[in-house]
Amino acid sequence: SNMLFMQISKHAPESCPLNNQKAMKASKDLMAKLEQLTKKHGIKMVGGWHDAANHRFVMLWDGSFEALMKLSMEPEMLAWGALHNTEAFPVMTLEESAKLFLK
Repeated sequence: SNMLFMQISKHAPESCPLNNQKAMKASKDLMAKLEQLTKKHGIKMVGGWHDAANHRFVMLWDGSFEALMKLSMEPEMLAWGALHNTEAFPVMTLEESAKLFLK
């Protein structure tokens, strides 16, 4: 069943695409295929944000855990992910949280 997953990925300044050709290629390759890969695995990026000053990306995914894992094992995602420290965790909306916890 579908869930929301928050992903936070951070790279070191030396792994920044602006300073690193390997990182630039990995970033371009992933962006070129991301829409195709998400369709392939039946997962949707609800939103994606870039905190440039802190070399950090935040993405919100809507899909199954299995779909997220399969997406993360695609070659383009592995190459990009190798340059980032990433955490991903299930989240719920504040509305869902209120229904569950504020009884």
